[in-house]
Amino acid sequence: MAMTSYKLTYFNMRGRAELPRYIFAYAGIAFEDRRVEWRDWPSIKKRLVGNSRLAEAQADALVDTLNDFTLLIPWREDNPQIKETWADLYCHVCFTTFSVLRPGFADHHPALCGLTDRVEAIPNIAKWIQCRPTTEF
Repeated sequence: MAMTSYKLTYFNMRGRAELPRYIFAYAGIAFEDRRVEWRDWPSIKKRLVGNSRLAEAQADALVDTLNDFTLLIPWREDNPQIKETWADLYCHVCFTTFSVLRPGFADHHPALCGLTDRVEAIPNIAKWIQCRPTTEF
């Protein structure tokens, strides 16, 4: 049986793709981290959005509906051995971006700093952060 392989394609930055990267790393799942340069985006976007404004609007509506649906899913793991949630990982992703935009913004918020320290201490997350490409965002 062929082994499943994952390919994550996003801009050459952390952005919205960093949370899925964290989740892959956290779960120890290998994936191909494909980075798209901004100059290549217009030609890629044309292939993704369809051939009309209506097709583009329909795709947007479907994605927005699926995003709304995912908010209803109880994401917290019931296993007491697993203390992190995807929300903790997402907070860390946001924290690192905010820290670039406003250095020191969380200095007076020890709980937030503690959360980021705990996420960075997860071995697979620490490994991902160490080896990921260096980008501003």
